[in-house]
Amino acid sequence: MTRADPPTLGRLTAPPGRRLARAAGTAIAVLAVGCAPPTDQGRLPVLLDGTPETVGFSSARLARLDTLMDTLIAQRKMAGAAALIARHGTVVYHRARGYDDLAAKTPLRTDAIFRIASQSKAITSVAAMMLYEEGKFVLDDPIAKFLPAFAKPMVLAVSAKGDTTLVPATRPPTVRELLSHTAGLSYPLGGARQLYHKEGITVHHTFGVDGNGERLADAVPRMARVPLMHQPGERYTYGFSVDVLGHLVEVWSGQTLDEFLRTRLFQPLGMRDTYFNVPADKAGRVANFFRIDSTGVVSQERILRFAPFIPIADSLSLGYATDSKVYFGGGGGLSSTLRDYAVFLQMMLNGGEYNGIRFLSPNTVKMMTSDQTGPIDIDAVGRKFGLGFSVSTAASYRHEPDPPGSFAWGGALGTRYWVDPTNGIVALIYRQTWGPDSTGLNQRFPVMVYQALVR
Repeated sequence: MTRADPPTLGRLTAPPGRRLARAAGTAIAVLAVGCAPPTDQGRLPVLLDGTPETVGFSSARLARLDTLMDTLIAQRKMAGAAALIARHGTVVYHRARGYDDLAAKTPLRTDAIFRIASQSKAITSVAAMMLYEEGKFVLDDPIAKFLPAFAKPMVLAVSAKGDTTLVPATRPPTVRELLSHTAGLSYPLGGARQLYHKEGITVHHTFGVDGNGERLADAVPRMARVPLMHQPGERYTYGFSVDVLGHLVEVWSGQTLDEFLRTRLFQPLGMRDTYFNVPADKAGRVANFFRIDSTGVVSQERILRFAPFIPIADSLSLGYATDSKVYFGGGGGLSSTLRDYAVFLQMMLNGGEYNGIRFLSPNTVKMMTSDQTGPIDIDAVGRKFGLGFSVSTAASYRHEPDPPGSFAWGGALGTRYWVDPTNGIVALIYRQTWGPDSTGLNQRFPVMVYQALVR
């Protein structure tokens, strides 16, 4: 057995379907949330390498993805990329193309450890929903019930003349609104930058990197003092909601978020390469980071420096993956591999179970991957948001090939994934980049996947 691993910072989605599965002649009712058929032993799929044709893919057509990536690398639009595609638990594509080090021509490895940034959000959301199933909260509980600092939030209002003013929130935001990014919390970017900086919350918190030994429990009360960008539930605003949720996991469980994820998710799932702090013996596998401008790849480094791209400190360098951190940012602090994260996604596709261990009930997975934002679209093509994932709709299906009910997200540093319950597909593509993307790879990768699916 093998093991595994947009925003304006992420995308994609999915409400799952139900179907009746029968194994070994025994009728077993399975709320499938789009899961693949049980194995001969009656268990739901685990990720195993296999032949594309056995699960309806064409090897020849999958090779078109190699050609596309090789062309983009030759054009210096990217240094390299790695991708994984699985159907019904069979991994049909797990390859890396291009380079981890351009100067030395060191190939990018399939087991490279990537900074997954906002892909941390889905993992933190699953952790919260595991505690939901233990009765620690209900979705419409105000978060002030557990974090009193959020009891009387203020809201940034704009008058008809364009003047900004602060007004009291009509009510505190709820746990559901944290999970669906409708609570009103933003990131310290644009107009919100100075508001957050006044409370000592800077862009490094966005990527789950602490300053001077700060902990999540230290930062969240200061986040509560920043005005909400709108009344709770009024709009979709991407921001620190899942960092606050991560601290709630700590409050509900009595563990740090790092400890909870390690003992309740990563170890049981066999995710051996997923960390807030990548250990020293694996540091050599952390993928190089590339800065990109409109001319292509211009530089690389293992230390991620934000200063040229995001106006914070004049010279701020962050050891994103390998520094010893105690700030466990639930919204953006993890590093992982394709295989590890694919295992996590296969668990969701299986309706909350993997390798005989149940993490969530099928009904909870269905809730998480169903539309929770109603009339609120999260992007221009009509996607909605669930509880931790974006959700594809009939409207978005007109623009991109993942069917309604697919669920997804990605990370600002060049990673993207989606799960398609209709076809039993898990697909991920990873790079490590910052800057304008001239590849169009995030839009072209799904096309390459579905054009190779022939039955």
